[in-house]
Amino acid sequence: MTATRAPAGPAPPAPPAPTAATVAATWTAIGTSVRVVVTDPARLPAARDMLASDLDALDVACSRFRADSELARAERAAGTPVPVSELLADAVEVALDAARATAGDLDPTVATRLAALGYDRDFALVTPDGPPARLTLRAEPDWRRIRLDRAARLLTVPPGARLDLGATAKARAADRAASRLADRLGCGVLVSLGGDIAAAGPAPRGGWRVRVQDVTGDPDDPPRGPAQLITITGGGVSTSGTAARRWRRGDVIMHHILDPRTGLPARPVWRTVTVIAGTALQANTASTTAIIRGAVAPGWLDGLGLAARLVAADGTVHRTAAWPAPEVTP
Repeated sequence: MTATRAPAGPAPPAPPAPTAATVAATWTAIGTSVRVVVTDPARLPAARDMLASDLDALDVACSRFRADSELARAERAAGTPVPVSELLADAVEVALDAARATAGDLDPTVATRLAALGYDRDFALVTPDGPPARLTLRAEPDWRRIRLDRAARLLTVPPGARLDLGATAKARAADRAASRLADRLGCGVLVSLGGDIAAAGPAPRGGWRVRVQDVTGDPDDPPRGPAQLITITGGGVSTSGTAARRWRRGDVIMHHILDPRTGLPARPVWRTVTVIAGTALQANTASTTAIIRGAVAPGWLDGLGLAARLVAADGTVHRTAAWPAPEVTP
């Protein structure tokens, strides 16, 4: 394990800038930045349209901020099995799998608590400052009470619970979209949804270049502060962090990654955690869990053989042994 120091800064790494062999389109959807990069310029309009359609469907199925979403309908049914689409059933199954794999660290029912702490709408609409929140420790509905009949596609949300499928559903969407677009368009495709990046199909010469940094910026602009370029030929990269989605209630600064055992924001041991894995979903599961597990995360990630870059609250950069290269300043 090695450590260096990076300057303070708010947020996850920028998605990859296109190389000379690729073209990209960028926009905003489902409350996050969206970027699709393809190796065939003629395929870019179709790639953009297909990805936009996928994200519209994801929003209708899984949004916790839309009263007309399938998820909201299931929550209103409170304890009653509700028929759901394949898209929502898959998203719930993925969230439950992540909860099991992390011993409950990734619990989708933390949305109940997030709403109580002020994150109850699209983040752009969250009031940045508000009165003190009641930070009592109390039992909340947990993921083991969610019932999903996968064969019949019936979802039962426990009474009093709200579900946050955002992190795992977004990473899963990046994986599925990259694979679908590559198959349909016959070229290399990279999809970036906020901090979740997935690549499929033939990579450009030299691989997909992904810029990892703590200060959010346009990937086509020079980086602000130290950054690192990594190269992948497929699979996924994901970053989770405590610095980007923050708001204040009274004198307490909140962030969106909660420790389900307390119902409160995870201690900000790490400002950002970036993980490279076989899929964006696997990378997202590991990076978010690392934020929640705090100081023990580097050893846990190393034990799994995952390549990870962790930036501490004071700017110190830690890398697992599998991380591809030392810190550089372009």
